[in-house]
Amino acid sequence: MNTSLTFAPLRALTRLAIAGALAVFLSGFGSGERLFAPSADLWERWEEHDPSSDASIDHEPWNAFLARYLVVDSEGANLVQYGLISAEGRQALASYINSLAAQPISTFGRDEQKAYWINLYNALTVLVVVDHYPVDSIRDIDISPGLFSSGPWGKGLVTVEGEDLSLNDIEHRILRPVWQDPRIHYAVNCASIGCPDLQPRAYTAANIEAGLEAAARAYVNDPRGVTVEEGRVTVSKIYDWFIEDFGHTPESVMAHIREYAEPDLKAALLAFGAPDDVAYDWSLNAAPAPRS
Repeated sequence: MNTSLTFAPLRALTRLAIAGALAVFLSGFGSGERLFAPSADLWERWEEHDPSSDASIDHEPWNAFLARYLVVDSEGANLVQYGLISAEGRQALASYINSLAAQPISTFGRDEQKAYWINLYNALTVLVVVDHYPVDSIRDIDISPGLFSSGPWGKGLVTVEGEDLSLNDIEHRILRPVWQDPRIHYAVNCASIGCPDLQPRAYTAANIEAGLEAAARAYVNDPRGVTVEEGRVTVSKIYDWFIEDFGHTPESVMAHIREYAEPDLKAALLAFGAPDDVAYDWSLNAAPAPRS
């Protein structure tokens, strides 16, 4: 008796059932995906700062790079012209990152540090994409250590004050736990269409507050952040993955979103106590290559 033939349909049905159950587990607001998102885990040595410091860091090289390679598409999204970044442009970006890494960042004031870490995160993300381009998604850059790790986020990419740091370290062990500011999610860019835009200017101590407010408002009022259609509210997966930063509950997420929603969207959201669904586009935030 050929048991492989006898039980093949059963195994196929089992696989389909598991796939279906996993799809349900990973869908909707409050999905199982939240279990895989990094928590804020304070790295205490990065709390050190000098509140009396008025020293500043030069981010003009980052401004120059963005002015040259960042463009806006027809739908208003900021895209990077990865395919046009020359060897000179790549070297300028790497030199800027090296200049940041050389800073004694623990001796600066809080706002200067906040801007520093955001700019460093974004510049490193662009560089890692440049060094592996062309790719369809940043998730295809599978360089993180660990059997179950993926993407570039877990790999040490820069050394600051003698500490090797990954993108995960900067976002989840420094920025999120030190500042406890949900608007950080609107500032760090993961090179994806679904992510809040990479801003065209560097963050600085002088513009950090206004910049974060503007970034939050822009994302909430963009379909990538929030949509209301057919009696359902769909929000970015960012609000689900990092719900702890938005007050821990679906209701607090909605309250945060309404705080930044323009009048029409805010009025539409008043009928909802919590998000219904989530969406996110992992496609690379790459500008199409110009036609020759």
